Amino acid sequence: MKIAQIAPLWERVPPPAYGGIELVVGLLTDELVRLGHEVTLFASGDSLTLAKLVSVHPRALRLDSTIRDSSIYEFLQLASVYEQAADFDIIHSHMGVATLTSANLVATPTVHTLHGIFTPDNEKIFKHCRKQPYISISNSQREPRLGLNYVDTVYNGIDVSSYEFYPQPIEPSYLAFLGRISPEKGTHLAIEIAKKTGQRLKIAGKVDVVDVEYFEQEIKPHIDGKQIEYLGEANHVQKNAIMGGAYATLFPITWREPFGLVMVESMASGTPVIAMRLGSTEEVIVDGKTGFLCNNIEECIDSIDKIGSLNRYVCRQYVEENFSVQQMTKSYEAVYQQIIGEKLAQQNGYFRNVLVS
Repeated sequence: MKIAQIAPLWERVPPPAYGGIELVVGLLTDELVRLGHEVTLFASGDSLTLAKLVSVHPRALRLDSTIRDSSIYEFLQLASVYEQAADFDIIHSHMGVATLTSANLVATPTVHTLHGIFTPDNEKIFKHCRKQPYISISNSQREPRLGLNYVDTVYNGIDVSSYEFYPQPIEPSYLAFLGRISPEKGTHLAIEIAKKTGQRLKIAGKVDVVDVEYFEQEIKPHIDGKQIEYLGEANHVQKNAIMGGAYATLFPITWREPFGLVMVESMASGTPVIAMRLGSTEEVIVDGKTGFLCNNIEECIDSIDKIGSLNRYVCRQYVEENFSVQQMTKSYEAVYQQIIGEKLAQQNGYFRNVLVS
């Protein structure tokens, strides 16, 4: 099968630190190559992949301070993809709304994995292109009222073998928070939980430009390097060590999280997750087995005392069985085959009608 994968240009594939979409795209692309598919990855020029790499810019846009309009490079990338569309059996986009209008102009089908959320603005174009095939990364991410043509839900996967397993938390104990430092990820709530329980908290993650004010006003004043530590962005090995050594990973989100890869990464490391019951968390965590689902801060605080009753080996096994890169890739292969089969059936039906007429 000839497959095109389109990744966002903002981060490298795979990302050196934070970047859930790019991590998933990198793992999926390489696994498809290992399975014998002919894959072309459209991504930033510094990406590392087993596939053929095509790029319109030599490095991740986030790292290039000379760029004033990143959308130009996105347009160039999509032009490159769809000018070659006839060379592929299927195009797989991880770009959200960006590819929707281009996909309507070529015969090669494009399947869209939706990694983000719906907004009043982007809903307009999704409705316009509702008949294109979509993949959700959790069932809770879907918006039935939009009438989109969902073909499947495929959960994000990780390379479980690349995560060291921690059978016991490190002493002295601490809580961990990893991810983008932002209001929707609930960094301020993680700090509140730590302070009310007297627990140490280690925070790691990037601060986007739009969240600098939030960081400066809501987070930085609490960082004392003792009880509350901010470690900056963490690479894969560092993330694994921070989460694996933690007593629990906090995931006190304030939005409908589409997936939340950090939950899976934490459980793969052996560490249970305490999360707000929002978005995908009910699909990713088994309440009372691999973590706890909470409705408010008070329940999060109460859950900390119960974490010791959970089996860290069960957390690891649960990820191996449900969120491996192999399982994710198998599901995507089935989607590709279904869409290509439907396309061929439509073409054969068209030609039969032409011959009969």
